[in-house]
Amino acid sequence: MMISELEAVALRLFQERGFDDVTIEEIATAAQISVRTFYRYFPAKEDVLQVRIERRTAALRSALSGRPPDEAPLHSLRLALRDVMSAEDTALLECWIQVVQDTPSVLKGVVGGIQLKRQRMITEFFASRLGLPIEDLIPTMLAAAAEGVMQAAQTQWFFRGGDEDLATAMSEALAVLERAMASDPSFARRTPRRRRTPTGPRRHSSG
Repeated sequence: MMISELEAVALRLFQERGFDDVTIEEIATAAQISVRTFYRYFPAKEDVLQVRIERRTAALRSALSGRPPDEAPLHSLRLALRDVMSAEDTALLECWIQVVQDTPSVLKGVVGGIQLKRQRMITEFFASRLGLPIEDLIPTMLAAAAEGVMQAAQTQWFFRGGDEDLATAMSEALAVLERAMASDPSFARRTPRRRRTPTGPRRHSSG
């Protein structure tokens, strides 16, 4: 609860005054806590922007674990994401997107957090459902494609003013990817891994 409250307070301050102009002391004062208490939850104010990524990742992992095992992986992801997005606070999400958009200095950390946390988790899910190693190209690329679609849908929703249901917008966007993959039944088949050949100079036998 404290993490959620601090996130909400910080995001609103960031949105009103700009990320760079808000200090940790000001966040702590607005949240009616001490600076020491703030540092118990966040090493730096940049880490406040990771909360949403971590929360959605955990919620999506839980929702995916409850999907039927014989369900198509992309279909499972679409329905699980719809449930997760329906439960999110869209007003705070708008704050988060606005802050990230207006602060180039935090963009690298946010993108890195998404790739290392949520996209990695989706890769693990696809690998498990398809019976492939997690380092295989197929689950990795499927997760990257799904994450790209999710981010594009969320950005489009934001620029349209957030006046439509985000869960529906995200579901419809993933449905496009799902239909595209379904049109090519070979996408789920494991491609043979190429053998690595020595990169050093070849030795020629004399004779």
